[in-house]
Amino acid sequence: MTRVDFYQIETDEPTLQFACRLIEKIYLRGLKAHIHTVDADQSKALDVMLWSFRADAFVPHCLHSAGEDTPVKISHDTDPQDHQQVLINLSGQVPEFFSRFDRVAEVVPQAEAQRSSARENYRFYQERGYELNYHAIRAQ
Repeated sequence: MTRVDFYQIETDEPTLQFACRLIEKIYLRGLKAHIHTVDADQSKALDVMLWSFRADAFVPHCLHSAGEDTPVKISHDTDPQDHQQVLINLSGQVPEFFSRFDRVAEVVPQAEAQRSSARENYRFYQERGYELNYHAIRAQ
């Protein structure tokens, strides 16, 4: 059964900056990740940020629409068929395809409006019996 982790950002770190750190950690563990974003703009912004979020970091990635074979793919409107390891959800909504993944990482921004969506997602997973884990992300 899919394991679901909620990463609640408790600092002023931008959501995409935290996402880059999480994506890098997953990649360095040898896992493939699909990042599900809100929209095309967020997908493109994350794509750009992954190239430059840290000078000594390299995370091979692409937009899912590019059709390249990379360990990290980013999309807002694609049902990823090519792997089932880690789904990072930045969209605020539970994607229909989440249960195909071994793990789901729900990133919870500091803004209250997005936290209410995260609470709804938490209840969704909880009512269906998924293993839930909570991580408060504080200053490094």
